[in-house]
Amino acid sequence: MGRLSIGTGLVDWLSEIVMIKVGIVGGTGYTGIELLRILARHPQSELIAITSRKEAGTPVAEVFPSLRGVVAIAYSDPVKSDLAKCDVVFFATPNTVAMGEAKALLEAGVRVVDLSADFRIKNVTEWEKWYKVKHAAPELLAQAVYGLPEVNRAKIKGARLVANPGCYPTAVELGLLPLAEAGAVDLDHLIADAKSGVSGAGKKAEEHLLFSEASDNFKTYSVSGHRHWPEIRQELDAAAGRSVGLTFVPHLAPMIRGIHATLYARITANIGFQKLYEDRYRNEPFVDVLPGGSEPDTRSVRATNTCRIAIHRPSGGDMLVVLTVIDNLVKGASGQAVQNMNIMFGLEETMGLSHLAIVP
Repeated sequence: MGRLSIGTGLVDWLSEIVMIKVGIVGGTGYTGIELLRILARHPQSELIAITSRKEAGTPVAEVFPSLRGVVAIAYSDPVKSDLAKCDVVFFATPNTVAMGEAKALLEAGVRVVDLSADFRIKNVTEWEKWYKVKHAAPELLAQAVYGLPEVNRAKIKGARLVANPGCYPTAVELGLLPLAEAGAVDLDHLIADAKSGVSGAGKKAEEHLLFSEASDNFKTYSVSGHRHWPEIRQELDAAAGRSVGLTFVPHLAPMIRGIHATLYARITANIGFQKLYEDRYRNEPFVDVLPGGSEPDTRSVRATNTCRIAIHRPSGGDMLVVLTVIDNLVKGASGQAVQNMNIMFGLEETMGLSHLAIVP
């Protein structure tokens, strides 16, 4: 932000840059630490509150030494925090927390980005069916904007409450949206075969996530029905303008970060699918459509906010195969949340998100 003095050729910077006051609820989990990592280098955000009942009073850098020297704030008790003084609050919490606390913040004029599933599904009956509890704030579902920028950028800009998409849904939806919009495949029999690293399950201690269980192993789970299925269906239905059929099978892969989705659709119209994807995502800063025949891997997006997509038509047959990869903690969670914040506050959408992949 500045003013260029034409006569002297010097930049007369404004004395103050408007900083966005940020709060984080639940800053000890994987999405919380990822938010901290990204926001610590965001030039127009100022972290003023981060809550944790367990770690209240403890400096963030003591819990996460990787943040020494860049995050000086300490965790605060949620009851005593300054969240109402924030411009935006991120909920990096388990499901059901945000729906109990978001209303008070919204009434105080704070914008909210929820990284949990509390506001993603518009149909409250459907939400309660999959999450097995009564929704505490169904009146907020109508105003919540689904935070996939590649679809809802204009709505996100004016939103007070953004429902940040899930990690699997982000990978699957970005891969299938051009097909749903074009109607050039059999939309009644879509298949999403997706694999995630163990960080997608969060930090909770569960037997199947132990190193000796998850390492050197590969398995499916929730084949009969995963809670991300209705979220994906909802968004593909909206893109297609009709109900679609989707088989979604998730897998746990022996890696920490990353999602790899292999998506199948039977072709019903002979169009240029490579061009379809290139045109659809041409102006999207965080979607990279690779040259035909490419095979993206999760390492190529590790620690970045990028989704890479490749299109295949094996043996020239009638089945289209779409490959997508994302980092589940960045484009699948915290990076996309910051991308949404940038849009909400009229900032450059890529601000603070220009990280290159970590290789190896």
